[in-house]
Amino acid sequence: MSLTLAILLAGQAATSAAAQPPQDATPDAAAEATAEAAAPRTGEILVTARRRAESVQRVPIAMSVVSGAEIDRTGAFNVNRLQQQQPSLQFFSSNPRNSAINIRGLGAPFGLTNDGIEQGVGFYVDGVYIGRIGASTFDFVDVDRVEVLRGPQGTLYGKNTTSGALNVTTRPPSFTPEGRAEVSVGNYGFVQAKASISGPLSEDVALRLSSSATTRKGTIEDVASGDDLHRQRNLGLRAQLLWKATDALRFTLSGDFNVQNPLCCVQYYARVGTTQRPIARQYDALAAALTYAPPSRDPFDRVTDLDAGINSRQEVGGASLVVDWDLGPATLTSVSAWRYWDWQPQNDRDFTGLPITTVSQNPSQQRQVSQEFRLASNGSNRLDYTVGAFLFHQTIDTQGSQVQGSAASRFLLSGSDANNPSVLNGLTSTNTISFDNTSFAVFGKLNWAVTDALHVQPGLRVNYDRKSGFYESIVSIANSQYGFTATADNVATLLASQPTAAARTTFQNQINTLAPQRYSPKFSAWNTSGDITVSYDVAPEIHAYATYARSFKSGGINLSGLPLNATSTGVDLSTQTVKPESVDAYELGLKTQFLDRRLTLNLAGFWTDVSDYQATVNNNAINVIRGYLANAGKVRSRGVEFDSNFRPSKRLTLYVSGAFTDATYVRFTNAPCPPELSGGSAASAANPASPAGQAGSATQVSYSPASCDISGQRLPGISKWSFSYGGEYNLPVGGSGGEVYIGYDGNYRSRFSSNPSPSAYTWIEGYSLSNVRAGYRKDDVNVFGWVRNAFDQNYFELLSTQSGNTGLIVGQPGDPRTYGITVSKRF
Repeated sequence: MSLTLAILLAGQAATSAAAQPPQDATPDAAAEATAEAAAPRTGEILVTARRRAESVQRVPIAMSVVSGAEIDRTGAFNVNRLQQQQPSLQFFSSNPRNSAINIRGLGAPFGLTNDGIEQGVGFYVDGVYIGRIGASTFDFVDVDRVEVLRGPQGTLYGKNTTSGALNVTTRPPSFTPEGRAEVSVGNYGFVQAKASISGPLSEDVALRLSSSATTRKGTIEDVASGDDLHRQRNLGLRAQLLWKATDALRFTLSGDFNVQNPLCCVQYYARVGTTQRPIARQYDALAAALTYAPPSRDPFDRVTDLDAGINSRQEVGGASLVVDWDLGPATLTSVSAWRYWDWQPQNDRDFTGLPITTVSQNPSQQRQVSQEFRLASNGSNRLDYTVGAFLFHQTIDTQGSQVQGSAASRFLLSGSDANNPSVLNGLTSTNTISFDNTSFAVFGKLNWAVTDALHVQPGLRVNYDRKSGFYESIVSIANSQYGFTATADNVATLLASQPTAAARTTFQNQINTLAPQRYSPKFSAWNTSGDITVSYDVAPEIHAYATYARSFKSGGINLSGLPLNATSTGVDLSTQTVKPESVDAYELGLKTQFLDRRLTLNLAGFWTDVSDYQATVNNNAINVIRGYLANAGKVRSRGVEFDSNFRPSKRLTLYVSGAFTDATYVRFTNAPCPPELSGGSAASAANPASPAGQAGSATQVSYSPASCDISGQRLPGISKWSFSYGGEYNLPVGGSGGEVYIGYDGNYRSRFSSNPSPSAYTWIEGYSLSNVRAGYRKDDVNVFGWVRNAFDQNYFELLSTQSGNTGLIVGQPGDPRTYGITVSKRF
C-alpha cells in the first residue's frame, strides 16, 4: 500500500506558539517564556504532547500549535474559530449538545449526538479529559496554547483518541506578580472582556485568577417573536492554586465555572429539493395548502419565524488536582478530576413557523470523575519511557419530550390520516434516558535511542470499557378525537383492541411517529492497541519519522431510540449496541527548519482504515426517519497536509497551511438514503442505479429503497481541499519601541457534504474567509482594529433535512462581517 505524501507544519504557521517552560524552570524563566508569546516569532516551540516538555520539531507526531497570544490576535477564542487556522480540523455544532470535533474527517458520526458512544477526538484541558464535547463551544479562558494532535494518541493519553486530540493548556500560576486585561467592542453589540491576575501568596504558594465574558446580539431575526438569535452570552471563571511543597513536589488545584446562554441554535429555510413523495405531499404544496410561506426564501436575509421555544443554555464546571513529584530519574504525575455538565435546551425541530413539532427538548445532566497516574523518565536517556493508568466514570441523565402540533398530520402522514389534524395533534413522547460509563486503561510508550540519530518508539495500551443504559419512551395523546397512553408493555394490546382496520392504521401511524419503547442496553469489552514510530535525524534541523498505529474506538449503546420490530410491537433488540471501531493508521512525516529557524516546512502523509465504522443508519420507516447507530463496513481517510512558516525579517511573517483529504465510505451498504431517494413507497432491497448524492435519475425512481449503498461516496463534513494563510507586517514608530502593524488571516474550504449520505441538495459549496487587523503596540500595550469575514462572504456551516422527507432543506449560516476594536495591557 502506498502512502500519499503529505505536508504538515507542527508549529502553526506564522503564528507564535508559547513556550511552556519545563517543570524545573525558575519563576523568572516562566514569566519570560510567557512574555515571549506576545510577539510573532519562529525558532523553538516547547510542547507537552508526549507528556514531557520538548521541542515541537523533534516530536514525531503530526501536530500544530496555536499560542494564547495568537488566539488573542486572531480572535480564535473557541474551537469553532480555531478550525479556520487548522486545515485538518473540523468542528460541527447544530447546538452545543450536538457538537463534534473531527480530525482528517474522522472522530464522530455526522448528525445528532448519541450519548451512548464516545468521540474519537479527545478534548483535554490541563490534562483533564472532558467527557462532553459541548464544553468545546465555550470561549477559551486564559489559554497558554492549544495543541492539535492528528492520528491515534491512545498510548500517550488516558482516554483513547483514535483520530487525534485537542490539548488545551492554560497559563499556570506565577510567583512573579503579573496581570492581563483585554476589552473588545464591535458591531452587533459585541463586548468581550478578559482579565487574569497571578502572583505569590507566600514563598511557596501562588494563585492565578482568570475570567472571560462575551456578549453579542444575534445575527438572525425571529420575525415571529422579535428576538435576535445566535447571540453570544458566555461567562468563564477559572482559579488555580499552586503549592510548591518542596523543590521536587508541587500541587496544582484548579476550579472552573462556565455558563453559556446564546439563544441558539436555529436552522431555517435554505432551499427545497425533490423527494419521492407525491408532489402534493412535498414541501411547497404542503406549505401552500396551509397558506404558509417562509419569511424569506433567501437564507442570507437572516430571518426566520419560529413557533416553538428555543434555548441552548449549558453550564460546565469542575475541579482538578495535579500532583507532580520529581523522583530524580522520573517524575510521577497524578491528575484527579471531577466535572459536571448541565444542558437546558429548547428546539423548533420542524424549522418552520408551522405547528408541526411544538416541543422538542432533551435536558441532560452529566457527571464525571477521572484519575490518571503517569510516570515519565526525566532528561534524555538511551531509553526514555512514559507509563500510566487511567480510570474514568461518567453518568448522564436525560429527560426528553417531544410534542406534535396541528400541522403534523399533514406533513408526516399519508392517506386519509394526513387530512385529520387530530391524529397527531398533541401526540407526546416523554423519554427517560440514563447512561453509566466506566473505562479503565493502562498505557505506555518507550523511546529507544538506537543511535544519536535513530529512535524507535513502541507504545501499548490495554483498555476496558463497560457501558449500561436505560431508555424508555411513553407516548400519549389527549384531544377531542383520540386519547391513550402507550408504553412498551401495553402497545401490542392497544393495537389489537382497535375496533376497525382504519382505527388500527391510525394507531399504527401514531406509534410509528413517536414510538413507545423501553430497553436496557449493555456493552463491555477489552481491547489492546499499540503503535510504533521510527524517527531519524537526517540533520540537526531535519527530522523524519514513520508511524503505524492499531487502535480501537470503544463500542457503545444506542440511547436515542431503536427501530421497531416487524410487527411494530417492540424494539429490535439486536440494534442495542454497536461494536468498537478498529483503526489502522499509517503516517510518514518530515519536519524541517532552515535559515536559522526562520523558515519552517513540515511534511506528512497519512492513510487510515477504519473497520466497523460507527455511523447513523435508517430504521426503514417511510413516514418519519429515525436514525440510530450501527456499524458500517469500512471507511478510509488518506491525504496530504502541509504547514509552512517564513520570517524573512523581523518585520514580516508569512504562513500557509493546507490539507488534501480523501475520506470515503469504502463499504456502507445499508446507509440511510439521501432525501431525493426518500419519502416514497416501500421498495425491494434493490438500490437505484444512480449513486447517492448525484442528481442524475435519482429523483425519477418511483419508490424509496429501505436503505442505500453509498460505498465509494465521501464522508460528510470534510472538504477535499482546505487552506489557511496569512501574515503580519510591522513598522517601528516614535523611536521608543512602538510599532504599527497590519495582519491578514485567510482560509479556504472546498465543497463538502452536510448529510450522512451525500445528497444533491446538501452540498455546501466552497468558500473563503478573510480576517484583517491593524494596530499599534508598545511594551505591554496593544490597540488594534479588526474585521472578520471582511468581504461578507455568505456561507453555511450546516445543512439538514426536515423530518418526513418533504424536501425542505434548512441551514445554519456562518457569521456575517463583524468588526471592532481591541485594547489589551499586560502588567
